[in-house]
Amino acid sequence: MKKWLLAISLLLPALAFGADAPKIDTGNTAWMIMASALVLLMTPAGLALFYGGMTRSKNILNTYAMVFVGFSVAFIVWIIAGYSLAFGTATGDMNNFMGGFANVMLDGIKWSDLTTVGFYPQYVFVFFQGTFAAITVAIASGSVIERMKFSTWVIFAAIWTAAVYGPIAHMVWGGGYLMKLGALDFAGGTVVHMNGGLAGLVLAILIGKRTGYPMIAMKPMSVMLTALGAALLWFGWYGFNAGSAFGASTIAGLAALTTTVATAVAAVTWLVIEWTVFKKPTLLGAASGVVAGLVAITPAAGFVDVSGAMMIGIGGSVVGFFGVATLKKIFKYDDSLDAFGIHFLGGLWGAVATGIFALNDKDLLWDGPLKATGDRLGQIGVQLESAAVVAAYTLIATVVVYFIASALTGGGRVDEETEAVGLDEAVHGERGLNL
Repeated sequence: MKKWLLAISLLLPALAFGADAPKIDTGNTAWMIMASALVLLMTPAGLALFYGGMTRSKNILNTYAMVFVGFSVAFIVWIIAGYSLAFGTATGDMNNFMGGFANVMLDGIKWSDLTTVGFYPQYVFVFFQGTFAAITVAIASGSVIERMKFSTWVIFAAIWTAAVYGPIAHMVWGGGYLMKLGALDFAGGTVVHMNGGLAGLVLAILIGKRTGYPMIAMKPMSVMLTALGAALLWFGWYGFNAGSAFGASTIAGLAALTTTVATAVAAVTWLVIEWTVFKKPTLLGAASGVVAGLVAITPAAGFVDVSGAMMIGIGGSVVGFFGVATLKKIFKYDDSLDAFGIHFLGGLWGAVATGIFALNDKDLLWDGPLKATGDRLGQIGVQLESAAVVAAYTLIATVVVYFIASALTGGGRVDEETEAVGLDEAVHGERGLNL
């Protein structure tokens, strides 16, 4: 089994070779703990502020709470069953789609077990991957702020983490169908961003538009908070991307640099587009460009050089701007904070662009057509198939999970009075800002 297949599966404790068992690599352990903490920072701090600043003042606390609590609920579910569904091993053909229940509550994994590549504690791998699961469901919340019941959201987050995120992570990273096919996703373009962004759009359509949208202006409460959130996301993203090298390695360094290049280029690209179209370069546009670039480079960070990263960053902003400024107006859906426009479309572009710009280097790629035979068109085809499978499963499964959560809470949408007053006071009995 090749190096990167081992790195992605990490399903078994490290085995003894001869008389000597592998020893813990303290450098890799320190880096992976730090990378996990950085990814954690991205959600209850970075994403929560990024989303909170873009909502109206009467709903800022509720918006923050949906991210904060959604992350916490998802992580709990990840420990209970999500990890097993994603990285466990099911019997027979079922293993193509889900990992089974052998590792529920981390059964079968001891605190002293080491990963088979990197030789850091497997518990750290569980921690690292859990932060990915938790941010994915939090991304979806941005599409339905200001009108979704908090109780519905909590139940949805719990069920969705197990039923949707777990199987998709298994198919792409845990030894399932798409991994066997040779799909490349370094750090979550399909698993995290396409998945969370499309789930958000599905929820937005099922719940319906905010009252008054789009006739009433719904201006951001604080662009400064949104920009701060984008900066924290950028900082935390080094754990997201460089951490996905599974060790303090040259590939981690490559991922860190390509992440920075793509993000900086995307921020400038969004500003240039905005300046050209609207004659105003806005801070909100720059912040949106930062996130668009981060999303787009995620599936490719450890596979491309800086020239590829630049092209991916440019494309991420072009696609994201189109989704936010044009596509939403054409189809008239109310994706409140543009989770679909930036995360799904950016993730889709990044997934395809990985096939286009990935280096044909045996030390960088997992198994796939490009590595096996140099077939770049074949790799692009695999990337497209991977995106299609993820989108189809997310679409269908999210609809089912929403209706279950809605039925359990007497409907998924708040009443008109609650929406008018604002969810901060009506739902939480608090104000985000006491001015």
